[in-house]
Amino acid sequence: MAEQWDDEGAFEDEADRLVGEVDLDERNPFDLSKALEGAALDELNPSVKRFELHAEFTPGGDQPKAIEKLISQLENGQERCVLLGVTGSGKTFAMAHVIQKLNIPTLIMSHNKTLARQLHQEMVGYFPKNAVEYFVSHYDYYQPEAYLAKRDLYIDKELSINERIEQERFAAVASLVTRPDCVVVSSVSCIYGLNPPETFLEYHVRCAVGQVIETSDLLRELIELQYRRTTTDLNRGECRVRGEVIDVWMPSRDDPLRIVFDFDGIKSIQICDPVTWDVLDELDEAWIHPKEFFMTSPERFESALESIETELNARSKFYAREGRELERYRIEQRTEYDLEMLREIGHCQAIENYSLHFDGRERGQRPYCLLDFFAACANQFHGNPEKFLVIMDESHVSLPQVGGMYHGDRSRKESLIEHGFRLPTAADNRPLKIPEFQSLVPQMVYVSATPGERELRHLCEITGQSLPKGLEHATSQGGAGPADRDKKHPEAESMYDMLQTIEGIAKMELRPTGLLDPEIEVRPTAGQINDLLTEINARIERSQRCLVTVLTIKFAEEVAAYLNRMGVKAHHLHSEIDTIERTEIINALRHGHIDVIVGINLLREGLDIPEVSLVAIFDADRQGFLRNERSLLQTIGRAARNQEGKVLLYADGFSPAMEAAIRQTLERRQRQHANNVALGITPRTIVKALPVMGDTTDELIAGTTTGGDGSRRLIAKKGGRKDGDWAQRLNLGAGSWASASENNNSSIGKSNSQLESSNTGQSQPELSASERSELLTELRAEMETAAKSLDFEQAARLRDRIYEIEHMNEE
Repeated sequence: MAEQWDDEGAFEDEADRLVGEVDLDERNPFDLSKALEGAALDELNPSVKRFELHAEFTPGGDQPKAIEKLISQLENGQERCVLLGVTGSGKTFAMAHVIQKLNIPTLIMSHNKTLARQLHQEMVGYFPKNAVEYFVSHYDYYQPEAYLAKRDLYIDKELSINERIEQERFAAVASLVTRPDCVVVSSVSCIYGLNPPETFLEYHVRCAVGQVIETSDLLRELIELQYRRTTTDLNRGECRVRGEVIDVWMPSRDDPLRIVFDFDGIKSIQICDPVTWDVLDELDEAWIHPKEFFMTSPERFESALESIETELNARSKFYAREGRELERYRIEQRTEYDLEMLREIGHCQAIENYSLHFDGRERGQRPYCLLDFFAACANQFHGNPEKFLVIMDESHVSLPQVGGMYHGDRSRKESLIEHGFRLPTAADNRPLKIPEFQSLVPQMVYVSATPGERELRHLCEITGQSLPKGLEHATSQGGAGPADRDKKHPEAESMYDMLQTIEGIAKMELRPTGLLDPEIEVRPTAGQINDLLTEINARIERSQRCLVTVLTIKFAEEVAAYLNRMGVKAHHLHSEIDTIERTEIINALRHGHIDVIVGINLLREGLDIPEVSLVAIFDADRQGFLRNERSLLQTIGRAARNQEGKVLLYADGFSPAMEAAIRQTLERRQRQHANNVALGITPRTIVKALPVMGDTTDELIAGTTTGGDGSRRLIAKKGGRKDGDWAQRLNLGAGSWASASENNNSSIGKSNSQLESSNTGQSQPELSASERSELLTELRAEMETAAKSLDFEQAARLRDRIYEIEHMNEE
């Protein structure tokens, strides 16, 4: 591939010429000063606009020492720090104290949207007066463009954009370029391409009371920012003129602006309610940012089109020399169509593949991303582009995920480029490589209960410590390339041993609540099922819940089935169950509709169930990923939120991972108990509100509905389970959980009888075409509502239900 791309020297020379004509190199993409001229910069001084932490409690347990240690390290310029916090130790609260003390822009990264949302909500509570934003992928559904050469199968790009998340992405970027007190909670989408910060802020309209301007001139400027003019109802990204009034609704706001004119210019700027249009607030000035993230000047747009044509000609000649007419036809047809769309409407479906041409970047140069906005914010308001902080939550998972993004994207793009579906520069529309990411982050705190080898090695390198045995094989960059395949030497020390020898780790092992790490017992595998059953029944009598971890899908289903036959309400949980049904099962456990979940690898990070007092791990002595030291510690931690927490390890021997996990847990438990005795602390189980179940949407997903007379009926078969499945026979499906929460005995009985009849092979009522269409319309509306409310789990459940109903006739 490299030789083929280098053959296009003519394209590169011509592209360099076109870039030079625009003189983009003379601009500093991190300089916001010109764009901010006239703003109230005194009010934006970091000494005035400080982070203000609001909390009902003060740090306790190990929190004060850990916070002090992290602040000392960061203020002394240490580039990488590690915070080791056990489950329930208050890691988020510690993060908030560090942010308040340092008073610099902070990016908090998480490895999935759900956990990122939880972090965002907590941070909003801690910093209600500051800019706490949420920046994750704005797709409800995204199928990237791909070509499978072995099957000669081309897959076109499909996507569904979440308007609410798009709004929050805009809000995050707008805050970073206009104020110094920003905390952004993000997923790995922060390493994907954006416009340069200066470009985003340059293309804006600034209105001020008393400004002399005509309504037509302001309207023209809004149209240039890609706002769509409308004469009816106003939506985000639209503007409207009514006499001497212009209404505009920015994508980043929940409420529109009303700009009122008189003979001398702008008379007032009002924030209005989007429904009643009552005035909520009056402004002296307003910044109206572009409707789209990506903006470019007319000159840059034209030069980009020329550059694309130049690359297309070079690529077409290459295929002609190679005698590959099919690929030549493909690239010409697709690129010429995109160019025509760009000339006619200024946009095309695959415009991101031409980002290098529009940005004016060199081949191989990294794209701009959210980290550049942090650098611009730090430079403008704090006087140093490196004066911002990154906190990586669950770093043992997040760091490898960041490293893997580039390689996955590259593999897919190379197939498209090789077979003539995209130009070679499409590969430059990509996430950051892990070395690029690390080089952009001036200071980072790795946060985890089980820090990975990469983070520990990085800390040793930064602080000049000698590496523990075997750790030299772990790449500190956290990538997913070939070097990572040998990241841990077979003779490497356990994580426990490394943590004893590595200095500088901030540790939070004493919980403010006084809760202890769970008790651990190792029991033989002979008779393990019956032994477990006895323990489970004892917990059920005390209204407590249990988690059981096994190694295979088949064994998980068999154990759950056996427990059900013994009268225990159990359910399996593994990768073959729909993502959203997994959440449904966990919520049912918390409500007590089931007492036991039998799972494999899903009962780890982020699973917060205070009702669980027993965790059982089968085959605990087996070597491998599912039973390594970190996996065992994460699973053991699921019982750490209950004062009666206990863990059973079923094994016939002791693996090194078992020994390290047990030793670490028991030593922590002893220290925690001694601290409680010394301070007179009585441990108490964490109290957490139960999730809401049983609403109308749950019924639709479950395949039931409530009529006007209060009766329930089965409207369609719930897919994903085979006839005669034990879970359905025992009424453990979604319909039963939803029913149980409604306290309607007659309705519950009717629903259950219908489910039983379906399981015994009796015919189910078929939906007519009109009923099916009406149901799909209702489900789609519910899905959009859930997505706009950021309830991704509910939205995905509805998506799965829609798919099942659409394919009913195919079964």
